[in-house]
Amino acid sequence: MQLTKFNKVVIFGVGLIGGSFALALRRANVVNEVVGFGRSAATLEQARQLGIIDRIGLDVAAEVCDADLVLLATPVGQMSDLMARIAPHMGARTLMTDGGSTKGDVVAAAYANLGIKVGQFVPAHPIAGAEQSGAAAARADLYAGKKVVLTPLPENSPETIARVRKAWELCGAVVSELTAQQHDEVFAAVSHLPHLLSFALVHDLAQRDNRDQLLSFAASGFRDFTRIAASSPEMWRDICMANKTALLGELADYMQELETIRRALAADDAKKLEDIFSLAREVRGNWAPQ
Repeated sequence: MQLTKFNKVVIFGVGLIGGSFALALRRANVVNEVVGFGRSAATLEQARQLGIIDRIGLDVAAEVCDADLVLLATPVGQMSDLMARIAPHMGARTLMTDGGSTKGDVVAAAYANLGIKVGQFVPAHPIAGAEQSGAAAARADLYAGKKVVLTPLPENSPETIARVRKAWELCGAVVSELTAQQHDEVFAAVSHLPHLLSFALVHDLAQRDNRDQLLSFAASGFRDFTRIAASSPEMWRDICMANKTALLGELADYMQELETIRRALAADDAKKLEDIFSLAREVRGNWAPQ
């Protein structure tokens, strides 16, 4: 089999991440068959009708044993149990990757559940989420030009890493590598903390007696800041708990920043406020996201 061809891909979780992975591989014409597993029969049937998967998986053992690639595209809290179910049935040439937003916990789950097959698992994090979820949200171009971070294990062979890397590249992604610890520290700051703050602001307003009045006057600033609060509560619960240590550190730093701003405001220190805003504006203006 050629490096760029997959005869069978098995996906656990056929929503936005898993479904888009399947559609992207189909668009690249590098997969012959996609089998889907999930908790919702309705979602699986929708994915089949949308052409995301060819078949709904009924037997993990039968589907995984001859799979070329398995993708775990579920909330990270479910991955440990899935690994335990999959591991005994992985074929010698079956590779596994995932789409989890945290990596330390996923790597720990891999070592706890995959045994001698841990070298067949290459952790990954596609930086390509959206607020929508479910099979209907999946699209073939979700990963086009977007970053995917691999956090390879010492047990991964160069060939294994290259094949998983190629799978993500065939989806259109730009692939880079970090250690699991580096990954979780970076994303606690630039992804997990912003989501936490967005959820917190909307939750604060939601508990107020005049929330309908407040929201009726909210405009683009509120819309842009709170867009990510429309994300999956289950997924972000799992992410926050999984990356608790790094996230608590980032939250503490942010609270100190807020306290600095509070003190400047209370002291009528307009220059301090302007200095903070100016640096923030400069950095934000020079940032050019992909």
